Amino acid sequence: MSVMPAPALSFLNAWLVRPWMKPLLWAVCAVPAVALLIGAVVGSLGANPAEKLIRETGEWALRWLWLTLAITPLRELASLPALVRFRRTLGVTTFVYAVLHLLSYAGFDKGWVLDDIVRDVFKRNFILVGMLGFVVMLPLALTSFNAAVRALGGRRWQWLHRLTYVVAMLGLLHFYLKKAAKNDTDEVLVYAVILAVLFGWRVMRRGGILAMWRVR
Repeated sequence: MSVMPAPALSFLNAWLVRPWMKPLLWAVCAVPAVALLIGAVVGSLGANPAEKLIRETGEWALRWLWLTLAITPLRELASLPALVRFRRTLGVTTFVYAVLHLLSYAGFDKGWVLDDIVRDVFKRNFILVGMLGFVVMLPLALTSFNAAVRALGGRRWQWLHRLTYVVAMLGLLHFYLKKAAKNDTDEVLVYAVILAVLFGWRVMRRGGILAMWRVR
């Protein structure tokens, strides 16, 4: 139950449903990508711009994914049902940044040489985990529009999109394996704690790990 007074909640919900709120969110979501693009053009990404692009796009993909997962708890705890309007926007943004992360790796690190990419996937475990996460994310992105909901049916669509938590766990493992190689896991711990809270809330809300996969 929200601690905010009812008039404040009503006012905030009224603002959240305004037509320009979604375009505003899309603009906000684009800011990190635009900043990286400008940095690449003007040469302000440091001594290793390729590494900076790969790292930043990957970390922003995680941030947008965590925000996507936070929408439902925030909607219920804050009594702001209008927040659900932005979950799909954040989910699509997550995929876009994941694509940018993959393209940055394939283009800047491997020069678009497919043989080198395939060899790297099986040589380095953190890249293999990242690729698995992207593969699981792909059907979620391809079904993130209304026609897909109608084609699959609401129940099957909901079940499919519960795989978002699988993507999150693979993304976190990918991040950990990359950071662990440099003995730098403090930031990973922050992401892990937030994900544990979000996942724990979902499990308790649904009545158990198995129950959370049932569509009601």
